[in-house]
Amino acid sequence: MTEPVLEKFGFDTVFDGGGNVTHATPRPKRFFSAEEVEDIRARAFAEGEQKALADVTAIQARAQAQALSEIARSAEKGLGGLAQVAQAHREGSAALALACARAIAGEVMDMFPRAAIQKALESLAREIESEPRLLVAVAPGQSEGLQEILSETAAAAGFAGKILVRDDAGLSGAAFTLDFGDGSASYDPVAAGQRIWDALKAALAAEGLHAEPLVPDGKG
Repeated sequence: MTEPVLEKFGFDTVFDGGGNVTHATPRPKRFFSAEEVEDIRARAFAEGEQKALADVTAIQARAQAQALSEIARSAEKGLGGLAQVAQAHREGSAALALACARAIAGEVMDMFPRAAIQKALESLAREIESEPRLLVAVAPGQSEGLQEILSETAAAAGFAGKILVRDDAGLSGAAFTLDFGDGSASYDPVAAGQRIWDALKAALAAEGLHAEPLVPDGKG
C-alpha cells in the first residue's frame, strides 16, 4: 500500500536573509477604479449579449426546421388532395362525355331505328349465308315493315334463306336479337352503354392517381 503524498507547507510571502521579498503570491484585487469597473461591465454585457444571441439563433433554427417540416407535411397532403380532385375531374368528364354520346346515339336510333339491325345483318352475311332461316326478335312495335327491309338487305348481302320477324316483350327501344341456328347475335343500347362505362371506369381506376397532370406545363 502506497502512502499518501504530503504537500509541503508554503508561505504566501517569502523573504531572503536580508529581509527582501523573494516570492509573493498575488492577492485578489479588492478595489477597482471607475474605468476598470466600466471595462468589466462592458465585457460582461458583451458576453451576455453574445450568449443571448446564440440562444435566440438556436431557437429560431429549431422553429424554422419545425415550420419547414409542417409545410412539407401540408404540401404532401395538399398534393394528395389535388391528385384526388384531378382524378374525380377525369371521371366526371368521362361520365359527361359518355352521357352526351348516349344522348346522341339515342337521337340517331330514334331517327333511324332499323339502321343498327340492318348493319348487323350485313356484318353477319358470311355467318348466315348457308343457313336456311334467320329469326329476328325486336321490341314490341318495331316489327312493322321490318320483314321487307331485312329481306332486301339480306338479299343484297347474299343470304337466300327465310327471315322471320317477331316481337319480344323482353326487348325495348332499338334492341334486337338475331338467331341463325348455329349461333346468335344481340344488341341492347342500354347494356352496351353500361359495358362501355364499366370499361371506362376500370381504365380510370387502373390509371388512378398516377395519371398525367391536368395541366402538364403547370400553367392555369
